[in-house]
Amino acid sequence: MTDLKAFALAFSLPALALASCARADSGDSAAQADAEGAERPFTSEVMATFEEPWAIEFAPGTAMLFVTEQGGSLKVMDTATGAIGTVSGVPPVDYGGQGGLGDIAFLPGEADGDLAGRTIYLSFAEAGEGDTRGAALGRGTLECGAVDACAIEGFEVIWRQAPKVTGRGHYSHRIQVSPDGQHLFVASGDRQKQTPAQDLSNTLGTIVRLDLDGSPAAGNPFADREGVPDEIWSYGHRNILGMDFDAQGRLWETEHGPKGGDELNIVERGANYGWPERSDGINYDGSPIPDHAPDDGFTKPEVSWTPVIAPGDMIIHSGTMFDTWKGDALITGLSTEALIVVALEGDSAREIARHDMDNRLRSIEEGPDGAVWVAEDGEEGRLLKLTPR
Repeated sequence: MTDLKAFALAFSLPALALASCARADSGDSAAQADAEGAERPFTSEVMATFEEPWAIEFAPGTAMLFVTEQGGSLKVMDTATGAIGTVSGVPPVDYGGQGGLGDIAFLPGEADGDLAGRTIYLSFAEAGEGDTRGAALGRGTLECGAVDACAIEGFEVIWRQAPKVTGRGHYSHRIQVSPDGQHLFVASGDRQKQTPAQDLSNTLGTIVRLDLDGSPAAGNPFADREGVPDEIWSYGHRNILGMDFDAQGRLWETEHGPKGGDELNIVERGANYGWPERSDGINYDGSPIPDHAPDDGFTKPEVSWTPVIAPGDMIIHSGTMFDTWKGDALITGLSTEALIVVALEGDSAREIARHDMDNRLRSIEEGPDGAVWVAEDGEEGRLLKLTPR
C-alpha cells in the first residue's frame, strides 16, 4: 500500500499540471467553435469516462476528484496520474428514474492534504415502505491509503426528506457547505408532487439548513412555528440541481421549471419562491400557471429561461484560471447540451454566453488550480477538463 504522505504529494498542483500537459493531445481541436460561430474561450480534454456520473467534487487541498455514479458507485480519481479507484462503504441506493447516488460534500476546514479521517457527506435516494422513496443525507469518515484503497467508515444517515412518496423524480439533493464551514444547505425537491412545496408541514420543495451533524441549525426562520420542520430555510422550490455561494456569501440556486420557466435565484432566509402557484412556464399538459408578478408576494427569479436550459449543476467561478469568468455562474445544460455563463451583477444576473458542448452536461466543479471540470450525463459520460485557450 502506498504511504499516505507520498500519496498526498502525488496530489500537488505541479504534478497535476504535468499530467494535464501529458494528455493535451486528447482535447478538442483548437479550431472548434460554438454553434453560432464564435470560438470557444477554452480547450477541452477528455480525462476519463464514468457510468452515469451525477456529481464531481475535489477533496479540498488535494487533486483527488470524487465522482458519484447514479447506480450507486463512488469513484475517486487521482487527477495527477489518471488512476481511478472505487470507494467502499457507500450506502445502498434506490436506483431508477432520477434517483440513485447523488451529491458529495467535504468540509473546507479539513484541507490539510491528508485524506485520512476526513469527513465526507453523500446524498442519495433511499427506499421507504411500500412503493415510496425520498432523498437522504449521510456522513462518514473517509480513509484512503491509495487511490485503489479508499473506504468510508461509520457512514450514517443524518437527515431525511419527509415524507417519502411514490415516484422517482425531483429529489434535487444537492449539498452546499456554508463558506464558514459551519452549516449544510441541502436542496429538497418537490418529488413531482407540486402542492407540498407550499405546505410548510413537510420538507418537499424546500432548501434546508443543518448543522454539520444533520440537526436543524439555530436561527432558521420557522423554528418557532408549530407544525413546521425547523430545518426549513426557504420553500416554494421545484427541482433544484445547482447551488453555490458567491464571494459575498450569498447562496444562488438554479432549478428546473415545468414547460418553460427554468430559474436562477438568490436564496433568502424564509423566502417563498412560488412553485407551483407561480412559474414563468406552463404545465406539461398545457394548462397555464400564473407568471411571476411584482405584487404576487413571492420571491422572483433573477433569471428565467423559456425555452428552458435544463440546468444540471452550477458553480460560481473564482477567476483563478479564467479571469474573464471571475464571479460568473457557470451552469451545465442537459437538453441544451451547453455550458451557460451568467454574469452576477449585485443582486441581478444575465446570461452572457452559451457554449455548445455536443452532449448533455450533468455536473461541474472548479479544480484546485482554477480549471473547470465537467461531467457529461448518461452511460459512458466523459469527464472533461476545460482550460483557457
